Amino acid sequence: MPQSPDVFAALADPTRRFVLETLATRGEATATELAAELPVTRQAVSKHLAALGEAGLVDARRAGRETRYRLTPEPLGDAVGWLERIWEERLDALRRHLGETSSDRTP
Repeated sequence: MPQSPDVFAALADPTRRFVLETLATRGEATATELAAELPVTRQAVSKHLAALGEAGLVDARRAGRETRYRLTPEPLGDAVGWLERIWEERLDALRRHLGETSSDRTP
């Protein structure tokens, strides 16, 4: 399983996905910069960033009076790896089932 089950909860929200995509494109941004592109308040963006931070998906650093956020992609890689393993197990089980079913039908 990925290091944090919070990764999937964070990815389930479209606003958080937008924030991650924006950070992936720009490199970093402030909550104010992100809120300017969303139909939500800066405070709401800050809460989304906190959830992304708890999931390990963003990192915050102080730059003067600003807090700048950047994507930390490692948890995404862990989540993708976990999903790949699950799908491979499921596909293997389906292949086995189909193999058994087709051998039952052959005379």
